[in-house]
Amino acid sequence: MDKYLEVNRAIWNASTPIHVASAFYDVPGFKAGRCTVFEVERAEVGDVSGKSLLHLQCHFGMDTLSWARLGARVVGVDFSDVAIAQAQALAAETGIDARFVCSDVYALRERVHEQFDVVFTSQGVLCWLPDVMEWGRIAAHFLRPGGVFYIHEFHPIGLFYQPPGVVAVLDGETYARRGEPIRSEQRGTYADLDADICMPEYEWPYTLGDVVTALASAGLRIEFLHEFDHCAYPAQPGFVRRADGFWYCPHNSSGLPLMFSIRATKE
Repeated sequence: MDKYLEVNRAIWNASTPIHVASAFYDVPGFKAGRCTVFEVERAEVGDVSGKSLLHLQCHFGMDTLSWARLGARVVGVDFSDVAIAQAQALAAETGIDARFVCSDVYALRERVHEQFDVVFTSQGVLCWLPDVMEWGRIAAHFLRPGGVFYIHEFHPIGLFYQPPGVVAVLDGETYARRGEPIRSEQRGTYADLDADICMPEYEWPYTLGDVVTALASAGLRIEFLHEFDHCAYPAQPGFVRRADGFWYCPHNSSGLPLMFSIRATKE
């Protein structure tokens, strides 16, 4: 899997400066005090004041630092050295106490040796992981007894969602696809569709059952699984942003899920 991860690391290294400069991330707003953690995430994770929090796949750290602003003692992890350097710079500039570690998820046991009250991950993380079962074991490993794991992620069925509110198999893919990763190469990024970048990337599909099974098999107790018709970015043309900060498809009258959240605890 190393060759796939290195290709993916390269595109995240190249994309990070574009994301930092984008209106999508609004770094100046964050520096001025904006909290980037969605209200639903804050409500479902609960009060983090005085708690230790590990943020897996943190990108350049704005959510990690937002959790710190909410009172948590934070450690952010990402496999992009460019993103981690930007996160460290952002922490220094804002004066927020945070620790950032450059590591892919699977090597994290070698870099971080404590356990945490909260393990958090969110928005577009699972598709970059070749082994969801091992991811579940790693999440459980870093939780102390009584700790909370939380994920707010894109619903896998959303990959097949196409306006005006129908589900269709795209390019011969199936929901429960297994095997080799999906290779794609598109111009721009989700944060800037017109950005001058076009590099290959590899993604691994997952099902909702994969995610639940990975966490349960690792010994975590699922407290809830919620499904949402919102999206964290305009996934399709015509999506409209509402006051809660999420994007909605006006044609999705049936409420097909575009994101989900899971909260689990370690007994």
